Amino acid sequence: MDIQPIAHFRSPFDTKFGIPRQSGVVDRLAGQIVFEPEYRDAIALRGIEAYDYLWLIWEFSANSHESGSLTVRPPRLGGNRRMGVFATRSPFRPNRLGLSSVKLSQVEWSTAEGPVLHVLGADLMNGTPIYDIKPYVAYTDSHEGARSGFVDDHQWQPLRVVVPDSLSARIPADLMLSLVAALEQDPRPQYHDNPDKVYGMSFAGRNVRFRVADGVLTVLD
Repeated sequence: MDIQPIAHFRSPFDTKFGIPRQSGVVDRLAGQIVFEPEYRDAIALRGIEAYDYLWLIWEFSANSHESGSLTVRPPRLGGNRRMGVFATRSPFRPNRLGLSSVKLSQVEWSTAEGPVLHVLGADLMNGTPIYDIKPYVAYTDSHEGARSGFVDDHQWQPLRVVVPDSLSARIPADLMLSLVAALEQDPRPQYHDNPDKVYGMSFAGRNVRFRVADGVLTVLD
């Protein structure tokens, strides 16, 4: 089966480093879905405004190499314990397909690029190709009390983020809230724990540099 993108995603993240590892964990993070020319027709979206959430099927397009292993190291397990690839949501998969649930915040029906979907909570990089969009339907897609494997036993501990006032004033307030929420999720590889190491993350056209020590992430520049 030959599939082609129907749309591409616009995000503050120009690289994959720092992107939330699951959709919905940074629920205020805004992004837009811009359709390819052949799908820029309101007819294709008729009725979509009646849904609160959408499923996106997309490609891990920033992966530079094919998956060569049937096991992966989930961040939630510290990055040092292997699980089967099909028992995880790792981006390193045989077909590089991603699945995300996002909140539909607005449908902008008439723009120079046709209808644009504004969504919240996505875990997609800027420019990510999207192959399909399906509505989230609560009576089939929500399963109360369902088990979640190792995720149930390994709760994620967010970091405390410190941003000096002199730096926070340089970013619009709405973007700052999204940035802090993303940093709280600890973008580092989970086997890294060097308090002296300075990390850099691209966000909304800015290079955010930070250090992590004792559960506190401090933005340096």
